[in-house]
Amino acid sequence: MNLKQLEYFVAIAEEHQITAAARRLHISQPPLSYELAQLERELGTTLVRRGPRSATLTDAGKLLYERATRILALAQATKRDVEGVGKGMTGVLTLGVDASCAGLVPGTRLVELASTPNVSVELREGDTPQVLEMLEGGVVDIGVVRTPFASAGLRCRYAKTERMLAIMPPALEVGSEMEVTCTQLSGVPVVLARRLEEQVRATFDEAKAELSVGCVVDDERTACTWARGGMGVALAPETLLPVTDTGDCFIKVIAEKGLSTRQAVVWKADRYMSPLAQRCLALLGDLG
Repeated sequence: MNLKQLEYFVAIAEEHQITAAARRLHISQPPLSYELAQLERELGTTLVRRGPRSATLTDAGKLLYERATRILALAQATKRDVEGVGKGMTGVLTLGVDASCAGLVPGTRLVELASTPNVSVELREGDTPQVLEMLEGGVVDIGVVRTPFASAGLRCRYAKTERMLAIMPPALEVGSEMEVTCTQLSGVPVVLARRLEEQVRATFDEAKAELSVGCVVDDERTACTWARGGMGVALAPETLLPVTDTGDCFIKVIAEKGLSTRQAVVWKADRYMSPLAQRCLALLGDLG
């Protein structure tokens, strides 16, 4: 199994057709089919079910696709890092960003990098666990994530603590004019990000309030969209508000000490940081 075979396999998986994958790779179909057959022979299992007009992954193929995309991304990152050693402020910086941090990143901090000759920024988005996984695997150089997260093996710079907001559809408004408590939210359907569920449950339990989870999502922006549609009260950090459409919802601070969050710039403690990555860290600062 080699990188070329994995690249070919990923193209087939993403195009869902061998002919389309060959066109994407700028090769003819026979060598692509040959490499796929060689890969299946080496692994001793069928990876792709071939139909007249489609190619679908088997369970083994789905597992290989997940691993292959990581391996190829790591190979690209390794090539970039090795080429970048000694070149100074040139090359590609790969930044992993939690989508809920869009209120502070990029801001004006990375404008310098964008205007620096021979420098480009490659952005990979995901939730905080996904960004940390990319960081661990060497796919990204630097991550911008949001608490809570496990910080073992990482160096972290934390932004100031943010309050959590309740994004309330008019029909579900509770609380005072500016604030709401867990007690007042008791029994009201709540839409929250998956990574916050444990923290939110603990805060509601401490307040002896009933948490009614209407929906769990991956992204706080999605939670706000659902709130705008009347599906529940969304919980979102305050810095996300300027870049999120909340429609005619009421916006109130959640008056609970247990519900707060901080953004953080993170990088691997034991990883070599190129001059370009070091400059990016300096520009990001503590996101303050």
